[in-house]
Amino acid sequence: MDFRKDSEKNEPLSMFSQSSLTDIILLLLIFFLLTSSFVTNFGIKVNIPRAEAGTTAEAQQISVAITSEGNFFVNGEQVSTGNLSNAIRNADQQRPNSTLVVRADRDARVEDAVRAMNIGRALNLNIVMATEQESN
Repeated sequence: MDFRKDSEKNEPLSMFSQSSLTDIILLLLIFFLLTSSFVTNFGIKVNIPRAEAGTTAEAQQISVAITSEGNFFVNGEQVSTGNLSNAIRNADQQRPNSTLVVRADRDARVEDAVRAMNIGRALNLNIVMATEQESN
């Protein structure tokens, strides 16, 4: 049973539309790109033995605090700007393989923080800038 008009004639499509297929593939690509970043690689699993008695290793760090007035404190002791490098060098000799932790006041000059970091870099110390997480 043919319900078409006699004058209409169905011709095959000359061009196949792939726009819907392209949309699906694009969405799949975005999905896999986003979810692949959540996959973590744990590496080699090792069953670590437990010790019966042990001690915790104290963190080896040299703390440099900089106030808004430009005062320097190395491990809690105030030092002058001229003696800053000597104080950091002495602290490094007392605690070898230390990390330099720079705690600068929000209103401190950037130049003072950079001075402390340059001294740490000259002594081949690992340098960390301490910050606080902003509370909402």
